[in-house]
Amino acid sequence: MPILRRLLIPIALCLLAVQSPSAASPDLPGRLERGNSFLGIHFDFHAGPDCTEIGRNTTPAMIENIIDQVRPDYLQIDCKGHRGLSSYPTRVGNGAPGFVGDPLRVWREVTARRGVSLYMHYSGVWDSEAILKDPTWAVINADGTTNANATSFFGPYADALLIPQLRELAGDYGVDGAWIDGECWASMPDYSPAALAAFREHTGIQDVPRKPGDPHWFEFLEFHRDAFRQYLRRYIAEVKRTHPRFQLCSNWAYTDHMAEAVNAPVDFLSGDYSPEDSVNSARLSARYLVRQGKPWDLMAWSFSRKPGKDGASQKSAPQLQREAAVVVALGGGFQAYFKQRRDGSIFDDQMPVMAEVAEFCRARQTLCHRAEPVPQIALLLSTGGHYRRINGLFNRDLARVSGTLQALLEGQHSVEVVGEHMLAGRMAEYPLIVVPEWEYLDPPFRADLLGYARAGGSLLLIGPQTAAMFLADLGVSPEGNPSTELSHLRHADVSAPLKGPAQRVKPAEGSQVLGGLQPTASVQTDPAPAATVARLGKGRIAATWFCLGQAYAGARNEAVRRFMRDLARELFPEPMVEVRGSTDVDVCVARKDGRLLVNLVNSSGPHQSEPIVDSIAPVGPLEVVIRMATQPARVSLEPGNRPLPFEHRDGQIRLTVPKVDIHDVILVEPPPQR
Repeated sequence: MPILRRLLIPIALCLLAVQSPSAASPDLPGRLERGNSFLGIHFDFHAGPDCTEIGRNTTPAMIENIIDQVRPDYLQIDCKGHRGLSSYPTRVGNGAPGFVGDPLRVWREVTARRGVSLYMHYSGVWDSEAILKDPTWAVINADGTTNANATSFFGPYADALLIPQLRELAGDYGVDGAWIDGECWASMPDYSPAALAAFREHTGIQDVPRKPGDPHWFEFLEFHRDAFRQYLRRYIAEVKRTHPRFQLCSNWAYTDHMAEAVNAPVDFLSGDYSPEDSVNSARLSARYLVRQGKPWDLMAWSFSRKPGKDGASQKSAPQLQREAAVVVALGGGFQAYFKQRRDGSIFDDQMPVMAEVAEFCRARQTLCHRAEPVPQIALLLSTGGHYRRINGLFNRDLARVSGTLQALLEGQHSVEVVGEHMLAGRMAEYPLIVVPEWEYLDPPFRADLLGYARAGGSLLLIGPQTAAMFLADLGVSPEGNPSTELSHLRHADVSAPLKGPAQRVKPAEGSQVLGGLQPTASVQTDPAPAATVARLGKGRIAATWFCLGQAYAGARNEAVRRFMRDLARELFPEPMVEVRGSTDVDVCVARKDGRLLVNLVNSSGPHQSEPIVDSIAPVGPLEVVIRMATQPARVSLEPGNRPLPFEHRDGQIRLTVPKVDIHDVILVEPPPQR
């Protein structure tokens, strides 16, 4: 792009924002900012060279029908997908081949008139068309080839295309904001001359690593992670400089993809969790986002990439309602993704399903939205450990965390997934902190964990590699090195095969042993401890000597689940809430407006193995104990304001929930103030 044109584009767009009579005001009465929004719909279609009649069937009636049926707080629609071709007639970007009118103006006019916010789906780092037009904008791979999709942080892409186009959307079209896709998770290490020169200057390292295992590989990835942060902060600042009310989110930034403290001025956090095994994906992401200190929502795919048994790929209303329940129970907002046709219109016959899901969510909004979890069990998603484990910039490698989380949740424990920054200064709020299978933790943080235990907390370390960082305090003597020989867990009256290495240890006198590890080939051999628990100051420190998270993620089984439940109860014997009657219910304890909320989410069924679920069998009856010193004014089952009979004695509320279809909330009203 000529330099003069690059300089004139921002000026022209600022003039358009002032002069264009069709530009909608971003603070139109009745339109919610994203931070106050709860429910939305996402549409995209990633326009390609085949899209020659975009807008032909985009009518006001089509958009009115969406709003009438679903009544969303916002709509989020396609404007530039990963291919890089814009699905509206842009003046500064790379447009798709053909348009019938200006469909984006139709979307904006209707949503503005109806008081519904409008956000853009815009592919950021991933822009294949920009690279086709100018390969010098691309990341250079380690082998010297040009990356076909990822743009370079060290090239002109942000100044020449990204920022001008976002200003066009904010100024000329008056849309409320953008959900920038293809960002942290699409970013790649860059071997372009500009990137390598910057790396050498910044670090002083001259020999550039080319692959995992090479010297300074971690430093090379960290340099590029910081380059992404700077890119993100810079383009947000530039867009906000001219359009301060334009709201921006970078998809999956500061989530379990990019597990770190928020360090860029994003307006909200969001991500589209896995379209398959969605319940487990949402379980983890929601529990991390809730403590990030920003408004947040999660997006379900309304369809699966893997067809079900009858060939159908569209999810049912009950399936999407449960996916929504996982998010809503943690206090988050919810949106669902539906496809657009290649001309940009939508599939009207899919909206009744979303209308059912919306009704389900709205019934829980006042009760749950922005509720705050009551600290019970903290499961560590370590920033330092995560970034040292992965071999990309912001990709996921969380099976071990997810496996431990699932085992805890399926023992009916209330769990948050937290980073080091979320625990800083507030470790003591959690009766139990669990550290799952990290090979590295920053030394000052390790010291903080030990200080937490010595002061009276309970610390549980999962797996021999994690435990090895705390050997001096665990009260055991290792015997040999970790091995796959100890491949069977025995606990109570159940047993299960294991995955991953295990460590044989000899406990010191006074240490407690739970469960046994047995070589499969030799049942006569004395079992090794599966877990040990030792006193540490005023508190306790425990470790499992096998890779519990890997074992459970690979095969959910009763032995590991019961072992984890009993071990957690040993370390945390009096949780605020105990639920018995089914392992297929997630418990989330929260507070809002002075009231206690016990969320019960039905997690039953083959959602891990079957992509499409038409119905969900209810769970129950459930026996519930809630520890509360004073007798509550009232206990009800919500939504529906259904009174729950209860007994209060010895500081405990005891009650029975007959069944949970998908998501119910036990609402405990405090006694009146005197």
